[in-house]
Amino acid sequence: MRGKLCFRRACVLVPTLLRGNAEKYHYSKHQHGNRLELTPMAKKQPPLIKIRNLSFSRGEKVIFDGVDVDIPHGKITAIMGPSGSGKTTLLKLISGQLTPESGTVEVDGQHIHELGTRQLYRLRMRMGMLFQSGALLTDLSVFDNVAYPLVEHTHLPQTMIRKLVLMKLEAVGLRGAHDLMPSELSGGMARRVALARAIALDPMMILYDEPFSGQDPISMGVLVSLIRRLNDAARMTSVIVSHDVHETASIADLIYVISEGRVIECGTPQALLNSKKPWTRQFMLAQADGPVPFHHPAPSLEADFLGES
Repeated sequence: MRGKLCFRRACVLVPTLLRGNAEKYHYSKHQHGNRLELTPMAKKQPPLIKIRNLSFSRGEKVIFDGVDVDIPHGKITAIMGPSGSGKTTLLKLISGQLTPESGTVEVDGQHIHELGTRQLYRLRMRMGMLFQSGALLTDLSVFDNVAYPLVEHTHLPQTMIRKLVLMKLEAVGLRGAHDLMPSELSGGMARRVALARAIALDPMMILYDEPFSGQDPISMGVLVSLIRRLNDAARMTSVIVSHDVHETASIADLIYVISEGRVIECGTPQALLNSKKPWTRQFMLAQADGPVPFHHPAPSLEADFLGES
């Protein structure tokens, strides 16, 4: 009995220990009798996502021009920049939906654009995706939306799928809403259901495409907290594409600021908020004028008034 109690206690304490010592320890999946082990992490892991000399264009518009990005294991990395700077395009390149003109995208040691269809399919099963719109299937209930990846990609019995779905919904605070239809959900609730679906297969990482867009302050606060808690508890890797500076900086471990096809600066949120680079300061501090001018290029006001333009 004592051994069972120790085992249960360890199950409760391990997530807390991990959150407090995320840099030093990870949960060892080896169980010795009724004892769980915490073992030291390797001092330095290679990045989960390694992007080198990435170039990509749409027509004549250059989206990326020789971009290098490293996304570390177990962290929340944010890709930030103004609208149209290619943030969502970068997610599509990481997931293999788009092919670069040159350069490489390596995910968990695999060059994603060299994979065959079946290998790419298997790798994508290890990636969760939270779309900007939520992208819930409108004809399915909340429960069936979250169950969908499990039904499609596993051979688990229905009783196990039910338990897993309820656990995922409990994690986002919506177990009591499992019978509702998407049309009955608020925008914030729909985004949380989409998050539960994204973690249904226990992915190694989640890609978030503008997760805070269109959310009221309460819903936004809930999502910010959920992303941080889920990342730490499950030891996942999170990649957030966003232009919401305050919310993203509050939970990110690392931020890349991109614009005009290149990385402007990379660092911790605090380092970027204190950056001396004019472009970074303008973006992080939401300044109206700076390297990105307030006025669109135009003839002089006098010439326009006099009809001389």
